[in-house]
Amino acid sequence: MTQEQNPLTLMAVHAHPDDETTSGGPSLVKYRREGVRTVVVTCTDGAEGEMHDPDLDPEWASTRMAEIRRGEMERAARVLNLSAHEWLGYRDSGMMGTPANEDPASFWKADMTEATGRLVKLIRKHRPQVMLTYNSNGGYGHPDHINAHKVAPAAFDYAGDLDRYPAEEFGEPWEPSKLYTTAFSRASWQKVWQLLREKGEPWPFDPPKSEEEKEGEAPQSDTVPKKELPPEWGTPSTEITTLIDTGDSWKVAHEALITHRTQIVPTHAFWKIRQEYGDILVSTDSFILFKSRVPAQRPEYDLFAGLR
Repeated sequence: MTQEQNPLTLMAVHAHPDDETTSGGPSLVKYRREGVRTVVVTCTDGAEGEMHDPDLDPEWASTRMAEIRRGEMERAARVLNLSAHEWLGYRDSGMMGTPANEDPASFWKADMTEATGRLVKLIRKHRPQVMLTYNSNGGYGHPDHINAHKVAPAAFDYAGDLDRYPAEEFGEPWEPSKLYTTAFSRASWQKVWQLLREKGEPWPFDPPKSEEEKEGEAPQSDTVPKKELPPEWGTPSTEITTLIDTGDSWKVAHEALITHRTQIVPTHAFWKIRQEYGDILVSTDSFILFKSRVPAQRPEYDLFAGLR
């Protein structure tokens, strides 16, 4: 089947259950609504995740986390209306420096050639023109996110290589056309910060006040207090290549997010502000075009630009 005959397909490669909702989730919803096939590959079982579900006994859940998160992922996939969901088959590696990092079944300890082959097989099965994953830091330094960034570009490069991954074991070759890394717009977060300042409302991520500040005394400093500077979270606009207007699709992605009950506390300041100001923060998905086999212009407003 040629690129022209194959239905438009978007594949997102993520580290854990729940990542599919927060990194490019609104775009998955938007493109599925438009008839594009959407496929999510989850690299690990999420077994090292936290336990926040108030309806579960923490001791009971701690020994069943992978099973619980599998069920959460199934529910999220239904909310997102994914065309398909696949597991890459590795154990959650936990955070850097933890014992889980040393588990030979963890993604962090995976042989990269083998892991790439597993993803190559899924690429050849689903034949996406466009793929999504994280940047080289994995967004925030988690080892599984970092490895997803290693595996996805390698599989993008080698899915068409029969010498490296023969058809007998991995399926007929396929070359995706574009690979993006997800980004979070710094300008959007700064806009929300400014709105809160204008309303006289506190920025919920400021560090706790010092005793001097609590007593109403101005800090003794010649510099602007850090809390008076806009946050430098996210990606500068100059680095973002692709902006996707997802409309209200972010609301569906948020609904999918909170199905991951063991991981998400909806009342946490981060999720509250993300929902309250969703029209600013997540109604436009930001990406960086990382690899492309087709000519690309900048800026782009469609992940399938040059392919339709």
